[in-house]
Amino acid sequence: MTTWPKDELRKIAEADDLHISPFREDGATYGTPTWIWSVAVDDALYVRAYNGKNSRWYRAAVRRKAGRITAAGMTKEVVFEPVDGSINERVDEAYRAKYRGSPYLSPMIGPTARSATVKVMPRETDV
Repeated sequence: MTTWPKDELRKIAEADDLHISPFREDGATYGTPTWIWSVAVDDALYVRAYNGKNSRWYRAAVRRKAGRITAAGMTKEVVFEPVDGSINERVDEAYRAKYRGSPYLSPMIGPTARSATVKVMPRETDV
């Protein structure tokens, strides 16, 4: 797994237009793009499923472990890694800072969405 170039991560983190498309079961076809919130913590991008672990995109991301995102005018091949533990407090802080004032913030830092936190990192592809 590679890390995000700082300028790309900053642009993605500042954008409000991230769409996530985990691979379908065949491992080659991308799923329907789903608009979700994203935040950056340190050198990583994090997303959460509003409806928790039952969200279709979350289940696909955890099962297939790869796909792509589109944000800030870029389309990137990525890998997905579910996370748990103390990083969630920092992800909560990032959500509070970025989405302050939104009526959807409370559910996004609540236990249902928090249980479905995913780290999104760039995926090396064959050129």
